[in-house]
Amino acid sequence: MNVASLESVSKAVESIYQQFKTTPSVIVNSAGITRDGYLLKMTEDDYDDVYKVNLKGTFLVTQQFAKAMINNGIKGGSIINISSIVAKLNNVGQSNYAASKAGVISLTEVASKEFGKFGIRVNSILPGYIDTPMVAVVPQHIKEEVTKRCPLGRMGEPREVAEVIAFLASDRSSYVNGAAIEVTGGLK
Repeated sequence: MNVASLESVSKAVESIYQQFKTTPSVIVNSAGITRDGYLLKMTEDDYDDVYKVNLKGTFLVTQQFAKAMINNGIKGGSIINISSIVAKLNNVGQSNYAASKAGVISLTEVASKEFGKFGIRVNSILPGYIDTPMVAVVPQHIKEEVTKRCPLGRMGEPREVAEVIAFLASDRSSYVNGAAIEVTGGLK
């Protein structure tokens, strides 16, 4: 699915409905890319690519699956948007990524207010430096610097983010709505 295409997302929603005869009650928006570069050198294409996937994609998937949840009477739905702590750290060389992920936090807060009356909760997770393929390409000296700044003294593991996703997807978080949960080891 191309998350930045309304047609593609709409087809995915319909395909899932046709296959399972229901709409999912949990959606996790985890698509994300980086195209890092200094602001004065960043190309418009690099800026647009990041925005299309990270923010527009989150918008379209949230919108289309929420519509399907509402139209199919799904109560207790949960939409979980993956943002990033970079939305708050605003790292040099990541203007497009930081701005797109800050937009995800704002989109989440608005959606939580609009969808709450339908019994749909919307929350975001702000992972820190997690040992994933996206972070694997970060130069080693930067990873070491980040690890030194992190109060827990290490990078996070994907399962630690997955545990928060599982919590937000469950009834244990039935009164959590509009939250931006940091999974950073205390990195600020």
